[in-house]
Amino acid sequence: MKRILFLSAFLIAIGSPFAKAEVLTCDQAAQHIGEVQSVRGVVVSTIFSVKTKGQPTYLNFDKPSPDTVFSVLIPSADRSKFASPPEETFNGKTVRVTGKITTYAGKPQIVVNDPAQIDVE
Repeated sequence: MKRILFLSAFLIAIGSPFAKAEVLTCDQAAQHIGEVQSVRGVVVSTIFSVKTKGQPTYLNFDKPSPDTVFSVLIPSADRSKFASPPEETFNGKTVRVTGKITTYAGKPQIVVNDPAQIDVE
């Protein structure tokens, strides 16, 4: 019995790093606030808000603002980490973004501080 338990625990332990993480849809993101997750969707509109305090960049998924289902916020301080302007690079593309899901104005978002958090698919 001890061998079976040990073997089961061992297989679970070695298998877990290879388990594929679930990728959420934009609609599912609202059910995972506070969690670090990956979300996939189409960037349908972008905004580099130069007149807003902090000059953030927004990537809006599935529906354009103000009806967006999910968004990515890239703080101005992190824009220089991207090889080209994020609002041009990701607009119209299907992307997967990974990070902690938070909310802003009642809608789910992920704040991206590093380009490695976004993958074009």
